[in-house]
This record gives sequence, C-alpha cells and structure tokens, in this order.
Amino acid sequence: MSTQENTNPSMDVLLRGLWQENPVFVMLLGMCPTLAVTNKVVNCFAMGLSVLFVLIMSNLMVSLLRNYIPKQVRIASFIVIIATFVTIVDYAIQTISLDLYDSLGAFIQLIVVNCIILGRAEAFASRNTPIKSVLDAIGMGLGFTFALLCLGIIRESLGNGTLLMDTPWKVSLFGPNFEPWSIMILPPGGFFVLGLLILFFNWLRKKMQRRNTAATKA
Repeated sequence: MSTQENTNPSMDVLLRGLWQENPVFVMLLGMCPTLAVTNKVVNCFAMGLSVLFVLIMSNLMVSLLRNYIPKQVRIASFIVIIATFVTIVDYAIQTISLDLYDSLGAFIQLIVVNCIILGRAEAFASRNTPIKSVLDAIGMGLGFTFALLCLGIIRESLGNGTLLMDTPWKVSLFGPNFEPWSIMILPPGGFFVLGLLILFFNWLRKKMQRRNTAATKA
C-alpha cells in the first residue's frame, strides 16, 4: 500500500483543486466547456454541478475498484465508469429542463472525455483511498464550478446586462439604458475574459507566494 494511502485525509486534498491546482486557471483543463457554456450563469451552475457529480462518483468507483481493474484495460474501464454517470446526468437534465438541456448542447455528453475527470481518475483515484479520492473530486469539481461562474458572471452581466437570465430569478443590473456588449456572449468574448482571468489569478498566486516566502525568511 502506498504512503499516500497511509496518511489521514486532510483539507489540503480538498482545497488543492480550488486554488493551487485549479483545473481551469492553473492546469488549463476543460477549456472546451469553459468557453462554450459560460455565456449564461445558469449554464455555469448546471455544467459545474454535472461535472462535480460525475467527478465524485467516478473517483469513488475507480478508487473502490482500483485493485480489481487490470492495468492493461484501466483507461477503458475508467471511461466506462465515467460514461455511466454522465448518462445519469444527461437524463436528469432532460427531465429537469429541456431548455437547459438544449442550451448546454453536446457538452453534457462530452463530459465523458473531459480531461479533468479522466485525469483525476488516472492520476489520483486509482492510487488513493475512497475518502481521499472523494475529497479530491469535491475540490476539483468546486474549482471547476468556481472558474465557470467567474467567466459566466462577467460575460452575462456585460453581454446582457443581467444575471440568471431565462430563470424566475433574473436580475437586471444596469437599467434599461444599458447597451449590451454583444461580443461578450460570443466566442471572442469568452477567450478575452478567460485570458484576463488566467492573467489575474497567476499574478495573485505569485504575489501570495512572494509574501509567504518573505514571511518564512523573516
């Protein structure tokens, strides 16, 4: 049994996905859905929660079965496990709201090949205990959802002047005289906002690292 499995689960495993190894802002994974669905905040919630559910369940199953899956077919087995939970999410969203399902398009089904989920199954869940694997999945899922919401709030507020559009909780932000920045709900706006956010978070991380280094030396 590995050294990682002998250690007690810690908050570091949970928090790593939120900040130090954020799947979008740090590892630059899952760029396709990040750019495609973040023109509406409600899409961000739906995609983030879908990925969170699939991450938790697939990590748990992979960790439980890690000693029984032959190494030669481990990737294929992981994909089958992931696809099972993606199918559950797919049918659940269709049941809840067909408009939301149409808005997300094929990106729900494409969770199967999302490199965040397959990467965590291979790099973490297949080598750690179920508890640590679930903590890792929660951290990565929340980190992904946080990144989507950062983009979605900026893009929807500037592109439509609202938050939570197409829902009963729609909020108008800038009044009737606001002229929407249409580019923000188009692909170029997604690239622009994502680039600025990655730049900002990298600057913030380096600043915090320099501050911690200075404090350690002092």
